[in-house]
Amino acid sequence: MGKLAIGIDIGGTTTKFGVVDAEGNILEQDRISTTKYEDVNLFINDLDSKLTPMIQRNGGVTNFIGIGVGAPNGNYYSGTIEYAPNLNWKGIVPIAELIHKKIGLPTKLTNDANAAAVGEMQYGYAKGIKHFICITLGTGVGSGIVIDGKIVLGHDGFAGELGHTIIRKGGRFHKGTGSHGCLESYASATGVRETAFEFLAEDPTQESLLRNYTTEELTSQTVYECASKGDVIAKKVFEFTGEILGEALANFVMFSSPEMIVLFGGLTKAGDLLMKPTKASMEANLIQIFKNKVKIVFSNLHESDAAILGASALVWE
Repeated sequence: MGKLAIGIDIGGTTTKFGVVDAEGNILEQDRISTTKYEDVNLFINDLDSKLTPMIQRNGGVTNFIGIGVGAPNGNYYSGTIEYAPNLNWKGIVPIAELIHKKIGLPTKLTNDANAAAVGEMQYGYAKGIKHFICITLGTGVGSGIVIDGKIVLGHDGFAGELGHTIIRKGGRFHKGTGSHGCLESYASATGVRETAFEFLAEDPTQESLLRNYTTEELTSQTVYECASKGDVIAKKVFEFTGEILGEALANFVMFSSPEMIVLFGGLTKAGDLLMKPTKASMEANLIQIFKNKVKIVFSNLHESDAAILGASALVWE
């Protein structure tokens, strides 16, 4: 049996991958764009052009047990990505089969947020914790729910899509799914950007550093930078985002009573600008028996590491 595994994290913007040993050390890693490929076969070709030399540098195919993949709307049971709203590839994509055929190693797939949760459970703050929720705040909002030490998959492999729960009836339109008012429309990097545009338009006379950026330049990162400098509208954006996220987390707590919620992904770089309003809002919306029982933490794993580690863990099962 091989001593190493490949972990692949297919994100909405970037695909990260690495060579992982059984102790959870990433020996080397790289990345390619996800958005650049309209045709999944071209994506697979470029992935192969980076992965095959990596495999050769680490003892060749016989030294590897397999490949684990985390992807949006990844179905553990079928190895397919199904109707992922944040990817260019529409419909049902047999990604595990395509990778297996191209690279020649057994390939398993799961939801990207579930992969991150497995990474947290094995190597992060959730190590040894049997009841927790991992929320990924990136291009979208992903989630992995762990109950009794097991990822919740549901009968069809798609359980735990907390980012698509409706948190504002008749709210913001989500162009990927056609829904209105889901959590992802507000608490993702995309949602933060949208909120900034809305707040700027609501009060056109209010001075703001955000007005110095073009539409293309204004991102969740620039909102964070402006908020760090004390910009009133930028700070208000994070307060609003935290308020909505906290409400949603309160619902999730009352559903599964986790010991911990781990927040993961690019948006967590906002630190206390996001954490303080989120915690306050969650506690304000919990009934008494749940108050002050659930820790909310930012992941201590490097963003790409947790997803790569979690994906690679699929092949050690």
